[in-house]
Amino acid sequence: MQDTMEDNPDKISITICGDGGCGKSSITLRLVRSQWVHEYDPTIEDSYSVTRVIDGVPYFLSITDTAGQEEYRGLFALSNLKSDAFLLVYDITNASSLSALDYFMDLIDIEAEHRAEANARLLRELGDSARGVEVGMPAPVKIIAGNKCDLKENRVIGAKEGLEYARKHGCGFMETSARDMVNIEETFALIVRRVVEARRLHYQQNQATANPGQAEASATAQQAAEQTADEAKPSKDARSRLSRLSIFGNKSSKRAAPKPEEQTVESKGEEMASQGEPGKPVIWRRLLCC
Repeated sequence: MQDTMEDNPDKISITICGDGGCGKSSITLRLVRSQWVHEYDPTIEDSYSVTRVIDGVPYFLSITDTAGQEEYRGLFALSNLKSDAFLLVYDITNASSLSALDYFMDLIDIEAEHRAEANARLLRELGDSARGVEVGMPAPVKIIAGNKCDLKENRVIGAKEGLEYARKHGCGFMETSARDMVNIEETFALIVRRVVEARRLHYQQNQATANPGQAEASATAQQAAEQTADEAKPSKDARSRLSRLSIFGNKSSKRAAPKPEEQTVESKGEEMASQGEPGKPVIWRRLLCC
């Protein structure tokens, strides 16, 4: 079973985007070839593949390194937008490289909306046949990487600023250094984990949508069980009455039985009272019993 998994690992497609010169190719080559490229060579688009084992599971990573220069952004192929994840890279020594991510972020957000609409349409068309089937694609995973963190003396974008930008756009965040091999493997491991989780949630949501009757029946059964449990519990007033009855019961059970002599005197007094003269006060019987 393990051999089969290793021969056919899950495939995850990743597109790397960002401004020109921010180190996208350096990050990619560090991961794929464990080498660092110092000279800057503008990339139009390169594709790489590598296998990584994350949390004991092998994954086949298909990586696309895209062009960052503004004149090449029109070449950002539609096929790139179908990726499972996007790594958006900026240069911590270049202030404008962070705001340059807005362009790619807008494209990715539009793609996420298209996927949601396509998924809903497919579920409607498939109906009951969508049960147990993975329909459509989950929303793309987005991770932001502040690269060149080894150049501390030249830093102009703080880690806090990069983190706030990532949170604003619902992205994960890392700071990396291709030269010093800082957080390269960790960044791609984070991407893989986020994609796996996104796929799991997407499948669960699809099944809930494809089985509305089952989900409603389950919710109704749970509500009925909770209502039955609530009804079985005595109300506050009932509990109060039960408590008082319990107290009285304990007192009466602890009361000592009357002695034979007392019973005799009491009986005798009652007999004399019944045979007494008319008009005799009843208090006389009570005094005689004392």
